[in-house]
Amino acid sequence: MHQLIAPFLIALYVQSAGATGMESLENFVKSASSGRAEFSQVVTAPARDGQAARSKTSSGSFEFARPNRFRFIYKKPFEQTIVADGQTLWLHDVDLNQVTARKQAQVLGSTPAALIASAPDLGALRKDFNLEAVADKDGLQWVQATPKAKDGQLASVKVGFRGNELAALDILDSFGQRSLMTFSKMETNVAVPAEAFQFKPPQGATVVKQ
Repeated sequence: MHQLIAPFLIALYVQSAGATGMESLENFVKSASSGRAEFSQVVTAPARDGQAARSKTSSGSFEFARPNRFRFIYKKPFEQTIVADGQTLWLHDVDLNQVTARKQAQVLGSTPAALIASAPDLGALRKDFNLEAVADKDGLQWVQATPKAKDGQLASVKVGFRGNELAALDILDSFGQRSLMTFSKMETNVAVPAEAFQFKPPQGATVVKQ
């Protein structure tokens, strides 16, 4: 589940209060070189076969540093660690003691991870996404990013801002599953140690390379 959702996490920062969502996005890709925050995530599966939609809640923390590095730590209800070191995307499921390794370039091309990892400006983002400012909602300013590639698992992602920081991330995948992430204790352009983005499979763990 988190293999799809977690790499979409976007740490966005706005220096000028009252900016539109598009201005906030542009400011971030130009100026935010690193960051960290805590998050809460609610994943809702679509209703099927007459059954009500089901939701699962998780929480954790993340850090990122350009270019192409980030780490997500899911703490509740299940422990998972996801690390992108610039070359490889690592997923460690603690309960299963299993590590999945994927080539980062193949996994993160047309995903919101480009927003935190590599894109230097909106022009670069527009190569992979259609970007659109959408109406304010719940007191937030929003930007919707829709991948131009039609064969991926991501349908769209909306990014919401309040004041000077990211407030929410609303992700819809091609299966109709929705992930709503809310953020707290956001910090940008902070010193993140290089070892945060280094990963070594634990002794005894099963390693699956894809």
